Amino acid sequence: MSQIRVTDLTFCYEGSYDNIFENVSFQIDTDWKLGFIGRNGRGKTTFLKLLMGELEYRGSISSSVKFDYFPLQISDERLRTLDQIKDWIAPYRSWEAVLDRFTETERGEKTASTGAEPDTEAARRQQERLLEEYSRVLELYLAHDGYAIEERIKKETASLGIREEALYRPVGTLSYGEQTKIMLASLFLKTNYFLLIDEPTNHLDADGRAQLADYMKRKKGFILVSHDRYFLNQVIDHVLSLNRCSIQLQKGNFDSWKQNKDQEDESQLDQNLHLKKEIRRMEEAFRRTKGWSDKIEDSKIGTHAADRGAIGAQSARMMKRAKVLERRQEKALEDKQGLLHDIEQTPDLKMNLMEYPKRKLLEAEELCIYYGDRRAAGPVSFQLEQGERVVLTGPNGCGKSSILKLILGEELRHTGRLTCGSGLVINYVSQDTSFLKGSLREYVAAERLDETTFKTVLRQLDFGREQFEKNMEDFSSGQKKKVLLARSLVRPAHLFVWDEPLNYVDIFSRIQLEELILRYQPTILIVEHDRMFAENVATKFVRL
Repeated sequence: MSQIRVTDLTFCYEGSYDNIFENVSFQIDTDWKLGFIGRNGRGKTTFLKLLMGELEYRGSISSSVKFDYFPLQISDERLRTLDQIKDWIAPYRSWEAVLDRFTETERGEKTASTGAEPDTEAARRQQERLLEEYSRVLELYLAHDGYAIEERIKKETASLGIREEALYRPVGTLSYGEQTKIMLASLFLKTNYFLLIDEPTNHLDADGRAQLADYMKRKKGFILVSHDRYFLNQVIDHVLSLNRCSIQLQKGNFDSWKQNKDQEDESQLDQNLHLKKEIRRMEEAFRRTKGWSDKIEDSKIGTHAADRGAIGAQSARMMKRAKVLERRQEKALEDKQGLLHDIEQTPDLKMNLMEYPKRKLLEAEELCIYYGDRRAAGPVSFQLEQGERVVLTGPNGCGKSSILKLILGEELRHTGRLTCGSGLVINYVSQDTSFLKGSLREYVAAERLDETTFKTVLRQLDFGREQFEKNMEDFSSGQKKKVLLARSLVRPAHLFVWDEPLNYVDIFSRIQLEELILRYQPTILIVEHDRMFAENVATKFVRL
C-alpha cells in the first residue's frame, strides 16, 4: 500500500481571478475506495484532471502509482470490442504484430535456406536487430500477461454481465451501458493504477447499477464521482467532500458522512446564533462602560487635585474594562467569521400546480409501441390519478421514454389504448440537454418565462450569479439539467412528466427535489434509476 499526497494545491482557470482550489492538502491510501461528493460546477472533474496532469497548478501532487480516468475514449467504433479493450489496457496488438512478424520472418527464412546461416554481414546485423526487438517485445508481452489477456478480459466482462459474443461485435454497436461496463473492466484489469471514475452510473438502469455496485465492492484503489446515494453506500469506504470553501476527507460511506455533516452544520448554526447574541451583549456593555468612563473623566473638571487623582484612577479602571470587552468582542467576531463557510444552503423549492377537474388524468390499456416492425415498448397497462407519483421502471431499451413521448402527443405507431384527459396541461423534462445553447436570457425569452422567478429557482439550485453571464454550452452537465428542472418548476401544469431528471444532478439538489415532491405531492410520472430517490417519492411503480 502506498499514498497519494496533495500539498498546497492551488488552481484557477486562465483569465479567472477566483481560485477554484486554494492551498488544498490531504493524503490518501491507494487501496481506499473514495466517493467524491460536491455540488455541480464546483470543480470535481477539474480536480480529477489535475490528478491526471492535464492542467497546470501550484503546489504538488506526489504518488507512486499512475492515474487513469473513466470514461475512456473509443478510438474507432468499427473496432472489435475485444481489440478495443486490449488497446485500453496496454499496446497488446502492437506487440502481437511484432511477434507475428518475427515468427513469419523466421518461418520464411527457414523455408528459403533450410536453416543456413546468413551469408552477409548486413543480413546478420538485420537478424540480430530483429532478435533484439523480438526479445524486448516478448519481455513486455509476458510482463503484461499477454498470452492470458483475452481469457482475463472474458472473465472480467462476464462478471459485469457482458456476454462473450458482444466482445466480437464492433464496439460502436454496444449500448451506452455496455460501453460503461467494458471501460470499467478495462481499467480494473490494469496494474499499478489508481482510477478516477467520473459518474459511471448515468447510462445504467437499476439492474445495471446493482450489477456495477456488486462488481466495485470487490475492487479497491479509486476515486468515484457519483450522485447516487444508494450506489455510494454500497461501494465506498471513504468520502472526499468538495465543500464551499474546503476539501475534507472522512472515513465511512455516504450515510455516515451525511449524518456527520448535518451534525456539524447544526452545531455551527447554534454556535453562530450564540456568538451573535454574545456580540450584541458585549457591544452594549462596551458602550455603557465607555460612556461611564467618559462621564467620570468629564467630572474631573473643576475639582481639587486630590479628587482629580481618584477620579482619574476610576476612569482608568473603566477604560481598562472597556478595552477587555473590546478584545473579547473582536475574538468573538473572529470566531464567528470562521463559521458557516462550508454549510450547504438548500432552500425550499416551489412547484406551480394546477388542479385538474377529474380524478383520473390518463390510462393505458395493453399499450404497445412499435418502430417499424419492432416492438419497442409494452404491453403495459396503468392509470394515473390525482396526486399519484408513478415511477416507470425497467431495463434500458424497454421503451420507457417512448411511453412518455406518446403521452406528450408524439405520433408513434402503437396498439392498445392510451386515454389522456381533455385539456390536460403537461410539464415535461427531457433527459436530453444537448439542445441548450446561447445565453439564459435568450432561453428565458424563447420559453416565455419570468426571468426573475426563473433565476431565483436556479439560485436555489446552487447556481452562482456568474453563471447567468455564461453561454449554456459552457455549463456542466448537471447545470444544464437544472435549467430544464427550473423551467419545469416555474411553469404551471396538471401533470409533470420527468424523463431521467437527475442525471448529473448533485446529491444536495436531489434531496431538495425529493423534499419538494413530498411536500407538494404533485401528479407526476417519472423515469428515474436513482433507487433511493425513486423509493422515497413514488406512490406506485409500473414495470415495463
